[in-house]
Amino acid sequence: MAVYSTDHGRLCPRCNQPVAKCMGHPKSQQTAPSDIVRVHREIKGRGGKPVSIIRGLALDHSELKRLCKQLKKHCGVGGSVSDTELIIQGDQRHKILAFLEQEGITAKLGGG
Repeated sequence: MAVYSTDHGRLCPRCNQPVAKCMGHPKSQQTAPSDIVRVHREIKGRGGKPVSIIRGLALDHSELKRLCKQLKKHCGVGGSVSDTELIIQGDQRHKILAFLEQEGITAKLGGG
């Protein structure tokens, strides 16, 4: 029977070794990120106001900021970059999909 312990700090979820001692894992074992960008609508935690969230973009931070600026201008609303997601105010999913298609980015509606 294993006993939970915090002596080693954070553990690698793949090999259960302390993160400091984990040597990494071959790329063949890692799951590849999806090539399809998803555009979600979310209202949770925003006072009932909808936002459109674009997830799955494989771009660096400066490119995400540039794309966010273009999307805000195209939709006529505000927005921001959060880690690897773009957040655009309002339910702008169809406008975003059309814009991303023009830019040559494959995108689909996400969620239910």
